[in-house]
Amino acid sequence: MKKYHKASDIGFTEDTLKLTIDGKQYEFKFSAISKKLANASPVERNRYEISPSGYGIHWPLIDEDLSIDGLLGIKHTPQDAKEISQI
Repeated sequence: MKKYHKASDIGFTEDTLKLTIDGKQYEFKFSAISKKLANASPVERNRYEISPSGYGIHWPLIDEDLSIDGLLGIKHTPQDAKEISQI
């Protein structure tokens, strides 16, 4: 399986998603990334799944998906994915 990113240490404040991606810490305002997360309860926000490939995060209780590339504002090409999987 191709590994895109390593996402970990996911946490939330009232209006912010905090997580570590590839060893670097990030914060994202819900208002900038997802209306569903902005309106979700703490229980709904805390029920998430990180894809095994590290491609994205899924919140099943609110049917929301965010890609890590989208959060970071980058795009992997097929060649990039191939190179990352060889690391």
